[in-house]
Amino acid sequence: MADLLIRDIDVIDGTGAPRYRADVLVYGGRIAEIAEPGTLPGADLILEERENMVLTPGFIDMHAHSDLHLLTAPDHFPKVSQGITTEVIGQDGLSYAPVDDATLAVVRRQIAGWNGNPADLDFSWRTVGEYLDRLDSSGITPNAAYLVPQGTLRMMVVGNDKRPATPAEIERMRELLAQSLAEGAVGMSSGLTYTPGMYADTTELASLCEVVAAAGGFYAPHTRSYGKGALDAYAEMIELSRRTGCALHLTHATMNFGENRGRAPEFLAMIDAALDEGCDITLDTYPYLPGSTTLSALLPSWAMSGGPDAALARISDLDIRLAIVADVNVHGSDGCHGVTVDWDTIQISGVANPDLERYVGRTVTEIAVAEDVPPVEVFFDLLTRDQLATSILQHVGHEENVRAIMRHHRHMAGTDGLLAPERPHPRAWGTYPRYLGHYTRELGILDLEDCVHHCTGRPAERLRLRDRGLIRPGYAADLVLFDHRTVLDTATFDNPKQQAQGIPYVLVNGEFAIDAGKPTGTRAGRALRRDPVSGDTR
Repeated sequence: MADLLIRDIDVIDGTGAPRYRADVLVYGGRIAEIAEPGTLPGADLILEERENMVLTPGFIDMHAHSDLHLLTAPDHFPKVSQGITTEVIGQDGLSYAPVDDATLAVVRRQIAGWNGNPADLDFSWRTVGEYLDRLDSSGITPNAAYLVPQGTLRMMVVGNDKRPATPAEIERMRELLAQSLAEGAVGMSSGLTYTPGMYADTTELASLCEVVAAAGGFYAPHTRSYGKGALDAYAEMIELSRRTGCALHLTHATMNFGENRGRAPEFLAMIDAALDEGCDITLDTYPYLPGSTTLSALLPSWAMSGGPDAALARISDLDIRLAIVADVNVHGSDGCHGVTVDWDTIQISGVANPDLERYVGRTVTEIAVAEDVPPVEVFFDLLTRDQLATSILQHVGHEENVRAIMRHHRHMAGTDGLLAPERPHPRAWGTYPRYLGHYTRELGILDLEDCVHHCTGRPAERLRLRDRGLIRPGYAADLVLFDHRTVLDTATFDNPKQQAQGIPYVLVNGEFAIDAGKPTGTRAGRALRRDPVSGDTR
């Protein structure tokens, strides 16, 4: 690779320290030298300083749902165009490795609303190691690290039924988890409002966390609730960390629904108390109010027991359907975080059935009024006709909570971006420029150096990336050049697939992924694997 000199640039190095002026030389995919401006010799390619431009490490997305998109759309423009050079996938307890044939078939259907279900993709891998090898052999634009999905493990070993795992089944899950960590996974994820992972009790989760802790990884749970009982759900995860010694990363750590307006300080106080006791806890958030998931996630867990076909059969049974209505409209569905579903807040963002495309962008209430039926009938109709593949936005967040949580000294950024829906959440395109532009430059919630630290050095430390996340000699040249006066998200809820402004250059392993604002098609990313001996990720 030719060498690159970035001349006379403001460097924000990812540590949180003040920016400084320097020349930065890149060679062989790494940062070769950093020196006083004007002291380094010429290079094959020179980028001159431009007014208001800063050089930072590449951004690390701590919560990505790109498990298939990395393979089906390898230029990965929505992510790299906002400066993301590394993603953490395998999130929310459901992904595509390790699997057997039967589990893969169910997972593909269950999370089609997250990732699509491409018929022409070769799903021939079965282990985590084979999946990571596929990423490398296919060629990917950003780097990717992988979490072992606890719900998928449970599906393989226990099945989709709502019941406790036997001691023998727990031991088998531990064996699969240990193997997956040895093959390079950086930790384990859970989706504790998604079946079948949510059927695991605390004892079962603790047994798995012991394996993660022994390997030097971390546990990233989507907790049992972000609504009613949210603080109890966080407390369960913190106690798991305390009990097992496992590092804990609270993913998309929000406090949503009316029950939790203004309660972020209580949540953060819990974290601070645990940190004071010696627990290793971090968290990530996205800088938006609505969440994003599948429509089927609103079903009570008992209705999803047995998998997609069993759920569809229950929906078609009138008596069972009435029981579902009671949960979602009266008692509060555990799939909707223990609260009753407010259909005004549920907006359709994607469908698999083309006959349903006219519903995309509309709320369930709007559809119900137009068709003169109760909202819950729209719910059942979409679930049935779309075979559970419908994705949604859920407008349930609170700005004061978002701002309070992002200020925390253990906070990191993550998109939680779904790329498959026709009208995805704009966080899939705009998370990092929104942090940099709206919350940092416009509102002053963070200062620029601190914001960059949230997006680079801090997540690199959690991932144990020993040669990424900072601008230092010898580190991988994952770099972003952006204009700190103009950087801003342009993606909106009505028009989400919009490139951010002010980010003209993004390098992954020393090669331009974005050059003058345009994708290059270069696939310089690779799977990042945790070393089973040192515990570091490379």
